Amino acid sequence: MDALDRHRSLYKGTTPPWKETYRKRCVDRLKNSRTRLLGRYRQMGDEQTRSSSGPSIIVQEVMEEEWSALQSDDQRLPSLWGPHGVAQMFSVMKEYDELAVLEEIHQELISQEMSIIDEYERNLQFEQQYISSVVEGMDEMHIICPICQMNNLSINSYFISCPCGLYINTKKRNISSDVLLRLLEARLSEHMEDCLHSPVFSVTPNTDSHASLMISCQACDYLSIVL
Repeated sequence: MDALDRHRSLYKGTTPPWKETYRKRCVDRLKNSRTRLLGRYRQMGDEQTRSSSGPSIIVQEVMEEEWSALQSDDQRLPSLWGPHGVAQMFSVMKEYDELAVLEEIHQELISQEMSIIDEYERNLQFEQQYISSVVEGMDEMHIICPICQMNNLSINSYFISCPCGLYINTKKRNISSDVLLRLLEARLSEHMEDCLHSPVFSVTPNTDSHASLMISCQACDYLSIVL
């Protein structure tokens, strides 16, 4: 009797005892692999259209990694993955009770993966809409205040101000509208690399009594100076 047959005889007709442990490990690993997932997703670009029935991005890797970890803790668990990954695993397991459990976990992970990507897309859209809104006309380069997101900033060679109360001394710093816009875009993009939540802007006094424009996010503790 090989490993799969022994495994089948142990758990036939019952819920596998490893189900919840394996499921939780896979979900946690997927969440902790968000940077890897989004990096892979950005590399794909428009080459692949996603759908609920379409191929996953890193789900197979997550399931393989966590099954190997689980198997190292319980030598009775068989090796399921071959050169063709999940597809081959399902083929091998098609006559076994664990198949439904593995398919259930697989579908849950695909759903989780898509949720992460959908949230990333929503925040990316927010960033793009904000960048579009800050520039109302390329000729006059009107930039919407990042704090109140209502008024146009007043920008000159001495200061940047807004009726909402924002005031930043820029004397001798050569901060033009173009420069400010590039700084805003750079910080928003930097934050989006690792976090899906929307950041906020604020003004913070420096030690020299001059104010700085800050960008921060409570969800990921991101904090950076814009100017």
